[in-house]
Amino acid sequence: MSDAVDLTGSVGEVIREAASLLDVAWARIDAELLMAHALGCSRSAMLLHHMREPAPDGFAPLFARRLGHEPVAYITGSAEFYGLELQVSPAVLIPRGDSETLIDAAQEHFGTRDPPQRILDLGTGSGALLLAALSQWPEAQGTGVDASMPALRVAQCNARKLGLAENARFLRRSWRRDGWQRDLGTVDLVLCNPPYVEEDADLDPCVREHEPASALFAGAEGLDDYRILLPQVAPLLTPDGIAIFEIGSTQHEAVAALAQNQGLESTMCRDLNGHPRAMIMSQGVGKAKANR
Repeated sequence: MSDAVDLTGSVGEVIREAASLLDVAWARIDAELLMAHALGCSRSAMLLHHMREPAPDGFAPLFARRLGHEPVAYITGSAEFYGLELQVSPAVLIPRGDSETLIDAAQEHFGTRDPPQRILDLGTGSGALLLAALSQWPEAQGTGVDASMPALRVAQCNARKLGLAENARFLRRSWRRDGWQRDLGTVDLVLCNPPYVEEDADLDPCVREHEPASALFAGAEGLDDYRILLPQVAPLLTPDGIAIFEIGSTQHEAVAALAQNQGLESTMCRDLNGHPRAMIMSQGVGKAKANR
């Protein structure tokens, strides 16, 4: 922390000075979130009621961690996803707004159909996708699969906090090992945000130095996990079921080709920034009829 910057004063003054030290476009938001955490209130409550109060002593050590590139969500221990407040830790990827595209796509798909009764989340991490889906379809039953036990503990905690523990179960499974599909049966909706980052990708230090590498990187092209998973998708789906995979913004053609090679039909969905973000996959009309 620079000696030239005074982090004492009112809440508003300290937020302004702290934001000037952060070399990111969202510096002001980061400073506000950390200050609200130090105050023990919501960001909106802080902005409405506390900006002229003296800044709390607890802000400085939190901000020092942020200057060391630690993500705000890990510092505060929480992140918002699809209107849900989730616990996060360095054991899980931080849920991002772009991933909400998968839930939006599922809602649009099932909007004119019977709601999904069984949902499977592959690589559940914090449980964000599964719990967001269950919050939209509270009659459904969901299963979250992850190879990391620390991640599963975070997901289980979030399910309990959100009152969804009776609807969700979490299993330690790795799709890189034979037999991971045992007892899963078939589901109406598969959600998956697999590792899809290229090994040599230029990532922000917040991501590369702090988020779990096993949930980020997938070989030289970022496609290794799609190559493993897509051949195994069809047996997981009911005849009218769909799988929705998150993809990198430049990967839609490659993933569509991999899906086509497995006899899967695919449709690409864009995020709010207009970037390709999700692929909806189904068995195709002929294969679905054959499975009825």
